[in-house]
Order: sequence, then structure tokens, then C-alpha cells
Amino acid sequence: MKDCSIALIGATGAVGQVFIRILEERNFPASTVRLCASPRSVGKKLKLRGEMVTVEEPTEQLLSEVDFVFISASSSISREMAPVAAKQGAIVVDKSSAFRMDLNVPLVVPELNPEDLDGHNGIIASPNCTTTPMVMALKPLHESNPVTRVIAASYQSVTGTGAAASDELIAQSREVLDGREPTHEIYPHQIAFNVLPHVEDFLENGYTTEEMKMQNETRKIMHAPDLRVSATCVRVPVVVSHCEAVNVEFTDPISPGEVTEILANAPGVTVVDEPQSGVYPMPVQSEGQDDVFAGRIRKDLSMDNGIAMWLSCDNLRKGAALNAIQIAEEMLQRGLLK
Repeated sequence: MKDCSIALIGATGAVGQVFIRILEERNFPASTVRLCASPRSVGKKLKLRGEMVTVEEPTEQLLSEVDFVFISASSSISREMAPVAAKQGAIVVDKSSAFRMDLNVPLVVPELNPEDLDGHNGIIASPNCTTTPMVMALKPLHESNPVTRVIAASYQSVTGTGAAASDELIAQSREVLDGREPTHEIYPHQIAFNVLPHVEDFLENGYTTEEMKMQNETRKIMHAPDLRVSATCVRVPVVVSHCEAVNVEFTDPISPGEVTEILANAPGVTVVDEPQSGVYPMPVQSEGQDDVFAGRIRKDLSMDNGIAMWLSCDNLRKGAALNAIQIAEEMLQRGLLK
């Protein structure tokens, strides 16, 4: 891969910090890296490749000087900055939900649908951190035996909300253990020693925006517009890594052994499935790892042609920063950088 120049918007956030680490781990071929953030963070210094790099404001001039712009910030920031960067000739890889369902924007997991990158118009979207692990398991299965219905329940760590939520969980845990009344600002209720069936905003249909992302994004990535998906997203008192209980209905009968074999050969998936010995995916296992871990693979007793399984994935890595970097790597491999 040839060298390129990149800018990262959101460099001081939880995902941004992981992004910087992964750049170094994968030796991403960036000759120049510009770190950008909000005005309150401009001037800070972050360590990158052994050097201290000053955080800058993502000006139009700066965006015109790089090949890739990675955005790991709010949807409003993405809507503002992505078109500006694309107009300047940069390729934007956006982690927010701003463009995921735009018909003109590819929504990509490189192991699954890299060919969608060929038709990009300057902006590429990276999926939600709950969608990614689920489609990593579903797509290879779907190619072998078409999936007709998915029921999913997520168990999402607090870093999906950001670094401040992690700090709140730790502070609340201390308060509860000290016998004090826990205070909360990030979530509507305490998260320490609790679970909240409330991730993002509720819609009129009773689902949350997070739950609808799992449906809509899965359909787009898998090119399965009629796939039936119902999700319940839950916030749990875990710092890093999301887990998901996924029940899948297939067109034809399929055995747990067949599912295990397919997933064991799927790129980016590791099967961890010896429940009788206490071996199954857990957040402490997937934290810091690139793969999606799959286990508890078994027959779903409630439906014909059904399989139940359990997934765990580092939401800051494959759920966010790693997938964005892999998109850029794939584009370089395919010669899509002009």
C-alpha cells in the first residue's frame, strides 16, 4: 500500500485514542497524521508514534491537505465536516450515524462487502458498534443458508456512550460500595450494579434509535432489504466490549455443527464454544482484541431452522476504530485513492 496523509477528527475521545493505538499496531501507511478535535481541545498534545503531536482545528485548509479524513465525533459534526472534506478531494470515513442510510454512501465492513466501496462519492460510513459484530456472524451464514429472521438482545458497555460514561460508572460504583447515594448525569438512572433497557432515544414504535440501527444497517450491509430484525438494546455496567444474544432463523435446516464450521472459517471471527468447561465469549476476553468472538452455538428450540448464539466484541476496536482503519486499508489495496 502506498503512503497517504490522514486527519482524525475526534482524536481526544475514547474511540480516537484507540484509533491512534491501532494506527501504530497495524503500521498504517500514513506519512502524515493530523489530529483534530473541538476548540476546547485544540493545543493539547497527544502521543503518536513516539512523538507528541499538537491537536488542531479541522479547518477547510487542513482538510484539503490530506487523503483520508476519519471522523469519530457526533452526527452533527459529521454532517458539517464530511461534505467539506469530500469537496476538498479527501475520502471521508465516518463513524457516526449521519450517512449510514444514505443511498449514495456505502456502509462497509471490509470482511463482508468491500465491493461496495467501488461506488463511493467521497464519503464511506462505518456501522454502529452493535451492528458490526452481528453482521460479522450473520453474513457468512447468510451466504450458505439465507437468513430470514433475527432476534437480538445487546448488552452494551458504557464506552459506547463515551469516556465520560466510563468515568460515571466507576464513580457510581465507589459511591454504592461506600454506602452513598449514586449520582448520575450521563444516563437517566444509575448504571453501576444495574442494567438499562434504554440505549439512545425511544421512537413511536416502541423501539429505540439504536435498535432500529441494528435492523436498517444489517439489511443494507447484507443486501437483504426484507430481512426481519427485532432488537432490544441494553446498557450494562461493563467498561469495554459489547455482547449480543442472537437468535437466527434460516431458510433451510442447519445444525449447530454447520454454523460452528462456517464461523470458524469466517474472517474476523473466533469461535469460543466449550460451555460445559466454562468456555464462552466474555467482555474481558474480547477487550483489546480485533475479532468478534462467537459461542453458545445451539439449536433454537422455539423455531424451525433456528440457531441461537452469543457474541462478544470490543466496541472501541472492531466496533469503531479498527473497522474505519480497515476501510481505508481496503481502499488502498483496491487502488481507490486518487
